[in-house]
Parts: sequence; structure tokens; C-alpha cells
Amino acid sequence: MPSTIELPQQEAAVLSADRQYRALLAVSEAIVSQRDLSTLFHELANRLHQVVRFDYLGLVLHEAASNTMRPHVLEASGPAPPLSASSVPVEGDPAGSVWQTQQPLIIANASEQGRWQGLAERCAPYGVQSSCFLPLTTARRRLGALIFACKQPDAYDGAELGFLQLVANQVAVAVDNALAFQEIEALRDKLHKEKAYLEEEVRTEHNLGQIVGESAPLRQVLKLAETVAPTGSTVLIRGETGTGKELVARAIHDLSPRKDRTFVKLNCAAIPTGLLESELFGHERGAFTGAIAQKVGRFELAHQGTLFLDEVGDIPLELQPKLLRVLQEQEFERLGGTRTIRVDVRLVAATNRDLAQMVAEGRYRSDLYYRLNVFPLLLPPLRERPDDIPRLVRHFTQRFARRMGRRIETIPTEVMDALVHYPWQGNIRELQNIVERAVILSPGPSLQVPLGELQPAAAQANEPTAAATTLADAEKEHILGVLRDTGWVVGGPEGAASRLGLRRSTLQWKMKKLGISRSG
Repeated sequence: MPSTIELPQQEAAVLSADRQYRALLAVSEAIVSQRDLSTLFHELANRLHQVVRFDYLGLVLHEAASNTMRPHVLEASGPAPPLSASSVPVEGDPAGSVWQTQQPLIIANASEQGRWQGLAERCAPYGVQSSCFLPLTTARRRLGALIFACKQPDAYDGAELGFLQLVANQVAVAVDNALAFQEIEALRDKLHKEKAYLEEEVRTEHNLGQIVGESAPLRQVLKLAETVAPTGSTVLIRGETGTGKELVARAIHDLSPRKDRTFVKLNCAAIPTGLLESELFGHERGAFTGAIAQKVGRFELAHQGTLFLDEVGDIPLELQPKLLRVLQEQEFERLGGTRTIRVDVRLVAATNRDLAQMVAEGRYRSDLYYRLNVFPLLLPPLRERPDDIPRLVRHFTQRFARRMGRRIETIPTEVMDALVHYPWQGNIRELQNIVERAVILSPGPSLQVPLGELQPAAAQANEPTAAATTLADAEKEHILGVLRDTGWVVGGPEGAASRLGLRRSTLQWKMKKLGISRSG
């Protein structure tokens, strides 16, 4: 017959086992109901406090790309410093040791922390004196470590390890499921964005078959495009605004082995400087104010496809080294992230600026310029290929007539002559806009173009007149006045280009044409 002293001890053991059993059930309930890691650990902390002594409950996961251990979640019983997101090497870190050996580890007091590189410094802000590290492992993979930490020494002993490992085994399944769910969501988000890009590509009216023209300068450019397309080399397309740089970039993609993958485009001049890095490389949630969710950048979207960077001359100097790195190494990190992402992207860049001159003036990195200028293509302006203008006029006329339900059967000779002799400073884009307006204004089957709009420019192409000179002077004075009002700021929402209703590149072209400079 047991003594009266042994009975209370047996009852206490039964009660302890019952509490642990109920705690495991509570852990299972939390795991089933939660997918978000932060919410899951908050639930776990609330339910485990009754049976486990701890001030902090932490999760550290192994980062395969860098072979480091990275803290992901820290649940505290009270106020605590913010979680440090910096990774630490596997060697010399207790969580790394547990991940490698798959054996639990107890650190009984602060004096033992010195055995591990930097652990004492990392624990100091939290006042941690003792801790227990448990391996998080599933049938599929080794994930990392679950950490119980306490502000009192000797909070954990070997007798608790069996129960704590049971908890860790359940948490490992939950963490694995949560990470898989995050990966699925990230893939779904990427596929959604790729689908949007592909739908845009299907809707677009520009493709290889619609590069209109048979002139010798155009045929020469297209021949070079056909030559470089299968190689995968970086291409730099130069030319004035409106010459069809994006069309040629699409042609290169369509003629390449990547034609079945995504063609992603980004106009670097259309994105505010502060957001351009995020657009190119993406960002992690919380990377900056307003970053409420993870964002996939254009390089990731273009993986195994083609990325077309228009107006590449507008990329700021501080961002150019990161672009150079991804071109050389095909890897980068998202803004606010530490995980290295590898991609396979073919870059086609375009600019209407003189990058060589910008390099000479110190406004563009020479190493980036040489990396972009592997295979340069120079698109001729429309005024240098007048033989193509009649074909383009007929092409745009029929396209807009079909769209508007009109019947345009003839183009008067005087109209075509005026269009052929017009200098087209805005190139094909300007011609397209003129023809679209003409189709709208044509009441019958004959294309009616308001020739008065073309006469001053046509006359200017041959012999400057007093009226044309006056018009140019008036335009120059107007632009100068706006530039002075904006403190010579060209781009941005408050810049001169925005006030004038122009693109930044168009205003820069006009300034060059009219001889406008701040020094002048």
C-alpha cells in the first residue's frame, strides 16, 4: 500500500500529464485553424503558457539560398524590442546546431551563451537567461528550430524535452503548411500578374507582322534584329521618340527561343524615381511606408522571358549598380528582403538619349552602358524613310476606319504629298495621331487631313518663314517661362513636363531642338 506522501505526488503527476495532454489538443486546434504564422504563434503562446514556462516563443527558419538561420516570429508575454530580421550563419548558432544535428538543446543560464557566436548580444535586449531549442522537422524537410526562452535561469530540464518535442513536431507540420501556402499564394500572384501581361499582349495592336515599311533603312534594322534575336544577348535600341522602339523589341522577343514566355515592359521615365527600384525588383511587406503586401518585380515576372526597359537613360545613378548586378549575375534581392532571387531574363533596353554623352558627363555609369550596349540598334526617324509614309498612312487609315465603322476608300494626292513632306518630329506616333484625327473628321469616303496644320512644319523643312520663326520663338519663351517657374525641374508631378502636358523625354527633345539650357 502506497504511503500518504506518495499519493499527492502521483496525483500531481496525473494532473501534469492531463494538462500536457490538454495543451497538445489545444496546439492541434490552433494549428488546424490558423495559416498565418504570426497569428498561429500568438495562439500557441496563449495555450502553452499553462504548461510551459517561457517569456518568449520564437521561430527560426533555415534559408537554403544563403545557408543561414533567420528569425521569423517572436511572440512575447509582454513588451519586447522589435524582432531583428538579420540572418546568422548556421555554424556557431544554437538554432543552426539544432537544425544540423536534429537534437534539442538547453541553455541553462546566461553564462553558457558565450559558447555561441553573438548569442549573448542578441539575447541582451530581451533579458533572456535560459532557453530551449527544438528541431522543427517534417517528413518532407528540416525547417529550423522552435525556441522557448525565459528571463529566469534554469527554466528548462531534460524531463520536459519529451513533451516540448511533441509540441515542436506539431508546430513543424503547421509551419510547413503555412510556408507551402505562402509559396502557393506567391505563385498565384505571379501567375495573375503574368496573365495580366499576356492579356495586354494579346490586346495590343502592335506585333511583328505589323511593322510597316519596306525602305532600305528599316529593312537594315529588321535584318539586324533577326540576327540578334536567337542569341539571347542584351540589345540596346536607340532612336527618337515615336520611332517604334517597342515594336522592334517585341519583334526580337517573337523571333527568339523565349517567344512562348512572357514579354514584360517597363517605361523607366514613367515611374517616380522613389518607386522604380520596387517596380524592377519588387519589395517585401513592410519594406517602406505603404508596403502592406509583398510585391513581385518586373525581373521576376520576366523569368525565362524578355524584359523591355524603355527610357533606360532615365534610371537614376543610385539604382544603376543594382541593375548592373542583375544583368551580370542574374540575381537580386527584393527591396527590404535578404533572400537572393535568381532569374533567367533576356534584356532589351531602349532610349532616345545619348548614353555615351551622359557617360562622358558623369551622369551614367560606364560599366552599365557597356553592359547594355552589347548589340546596339539605331532606328531611323520617319523623315529619313519617306518611302514608308504612304504605306503607314494607308495602314493607319484602314485600322482606324474599321475601329470607327467608317469607309475610307481614297486618299487625295495633295493630302499624301503633304504627309510625305512633313518632317514628323514626333515620328510614327505623331503620324498615327494625325491620321486618327483625320479619320474622325472625314465625313465621306475620302480622307480629309487639315492641311493647315501641316503647312508651317512643311515650310519649315524647306525654308524658314517669319511665321514659323515667330511660332518657334513663342514656343521657346513659353517653355522657358514654365522652366523658370518650376526651378528648372523637368520631371515629376510638379515638374515642367507635367505642367506643359508633355512626357519628360518629349520636353527634353524640345529643349534640345529649341536650344534651351539652364546655362544659356
